[in-house]
Amino acid sequence: MNKYVEKNTIGLRGEIVIPSDKSLSHRAIMLSSIARGSAIINNFSVGADCHSTLNLFKNLGVNIEFISEQKLKLKSTGILAAPTCNLDCGNSGTTMRLVSGILAGQDFNSVLYGDESLSKRPMKRVIEPLSLMGAKIDSNEYKAPLKIFGKRLNGINYSSKLASAQVKSCVLLAGLHAQGKTSFTEPYVSRNHTELMLKYLGADISVHNSTVEIEKSELTAKDITICGDISSAAFFIVAGLIVPNSDFIIKNVGLNPTRTGILDVVEQMGGNIEILDKRIEANEEVGDLRVKTSDLRACEIGV
Repeated sequence: MNKYVEKNTIGLRGEIVIPSDKSLSHRAIMLSSIARGSAIINNFSVGADCHSTLNLFKNLGVNIEFISEQKLKLKSTGILAAPTCNLDCGNSGTTMRLVSGILAGQDFNSVLYGDESLSKRPMKRVIEPLSLMGAKIDSNEYKAPLKIFGKRLNGINYSSKLASAQVKSCVLLAGLHAQGKTSFTEPYVSRNHTELMLKYLGADISVHNSTVEIEKSELTAKDITICGDISSAAFFIVAGLIVPNSDFIIKNVGLNPTRTGILDVVEQMGGNIEILDKRIEANEEVGDLRVKTSDLRACEIGV
C-alpha cells in the first residue's frame, strides 16, 4: 500500500498542549516527599522515568495517590522510611543520581538499581562529591547498583568541572541533611529547576552567579503545577515558523531562562513568536506561545 504526504497549503492553526516537563515532574515528587505536609501535584508527566521516581518514593514510605491520570496527592512527614526492598530506578539516570543525594544522609541503608542500560551509565560524578561530604557508597566500578550506607554528612565547597544539573541537584539535596553550609560552583549555570523548587518549598538557599549555597533545611509541602516541556514545544515552534499561513498557540510552556535557547535563536533569525499570559508557577516562568509563519534569516550561534 502506498502512502503519500501532501504539502500543507492552509497552514497550521489552533492550540496545542505539549507533554509535561519531566525534569520538573521528577523534582516535584522528590522534594514533596522530603517536605512536611500534603501537596497536590498537577500535570504530572506520564513518562516511565517519572513514574520510576514516584514508585521509588512509595517504597520509602511516602503516601502518594492519583486523583486522575496526571493529578496526584502526596502526603509526607518529611522523614523517609527504610525500604524493605531494593529501589528500582528503571531507565532513569535522573532518578538514580538525584535520589542518591537524598539517601546518602538518611539513617538507613538502601540500594539503587536500574535496567541494563542504566547499569552502564557513569555514577562517579555524583559518588565523588557525596564521598567528600562523608557518604559511604559501594558501586560496581562507579556504576549501578549503588549501595548507600546512610551517614551523617558535612557541608562542602565543591567546584565542578562540568555544568551539570544532575550533579548540582544531587549535592544540593545532600546539603539539605548536612551539617554546615554546602556550596556548588559550576563553569556556567546549568538548568536550575532544583534551586527554584527548593526555594519555593522553604529551603535556606541562595544563588550567586554560578555558585549555589544551601544549609540544612526543613521543607514545607506546597501545591505544584508542572508546565509543558519546551523541548517538546521546539518541534512545533519550527513547524509553525516554516509552514506557510501558520498561526497557532502552544499552551502552558515552561520559560525557564536556562531552557529557552531555542527562543533566543529564533529571535535572532527574525522568527515571529509572541509570549502570552506570562506568569510564575512554583518559582518557574510559564507562558503561552503564539507562533506565526516567519521570513527567517541566517544568524551566527555561539555554543
